[in-house]
Amino acid sequence: MDSVQIPVAGATLDGDVLNGDVEVPRQARGVVLFAHGSGSGRRSPRNRHVARELQQAGLATVLVDLLTRDEERSDARTGRFRFDIDLLAVRLSALTDWLAKYEPVADLGMGLFGASTGAAAALVAAAGRPAAVRAVVSRGGRPDLAGKYLRSVHQPTLLIVGERDEVVMQLNRAAMRQLGGEASLATVPGATHLFEEPGALDQVARLAGDWFARALPAAGTAAEHG
Repeated sequence: MDSVQIPVAGATLDGDVLNGDVEVPRQARGVVLFAHGSGSGRRSPRNRHVARELQQAGLATVLVDLLTRDEERSDARTGRFRFDIDLLAVRLSALTDWLAKYEPVADLGMGLFGASTGAAAALVAAAGRPAAVRAVVSRGGRPDLAGKYLRSVHQPTLLIVGERDEVVMQLNRAAMRQLGGEASLATVPGATHLFEEPGALDQVARLAGDWFARALPAAGTAAEHG
């Protein structure tokens, strides 16, 4: 695993960086950038669980703290940043640009995996980076918070929701009708919002892995699809 520091887009302080972890399996066939949910970060046990499974499936993974350390401390006190979808989307868009030049994954097709509010940021970033981002997966996400950008998302998008997460299920169904491209809603039986039930995250990882395997171009062909 490589630990990286990435200059912040839209930083409030000069010299701020985002901290990230990049894992590239041998003969990787795609790369997935994670967008964590409100109040979370790159050490989220749920996202790390899914990332490990995607790595086993031959996908490189990138988990990055979308807030700087100062912003994280402020957010812990005030909740100021966690629902700032515009800020998170700007950060994700900058990260997609950075990954396109990061040699270990530069020739791989890229997907975004968003959880909770991170799903909205992923969809906004996908709308603004149609050539770079090839697919989106949302886990227990709030795609409704992407608002007007939904209709501009033409990449294949999979929305994964727990069967017992009724409010989020309704929000995802409504958002799916607004997406501009191929979209699918997958329900994990018996799961609640955090997918804490035995085997629930494994199902999320399988669904996401299958989606990315189908949607991402093979290594060395990403440029042909631009």
